[in-house]
Amino acid sequence: MYSRTQNENGTYNTRCLDCMMTVASSIETEDDVERLESRHMCPERALAQLLTKETAIAAQAQRN
Repeated sequence: MYSRTQNENGTYNTRCLDCMMTVASSIETEDDVERLESRHMCPERALAQLLTKETAIAAQAQRN
């Protein structure tokens, strides 16, 4: 998830709501913002996904 703001000059800023990192600032088009957001490698989101997978694997192991 991202938080986008539009500056007075019409450009955009975007921030990752998971790690609070500014992904881009002063970007001119929403298409460019979306492209940059899709390239963002969020460490917080990656860690959460890894923990979810680990939990599922552990639960499966306990069932067997």
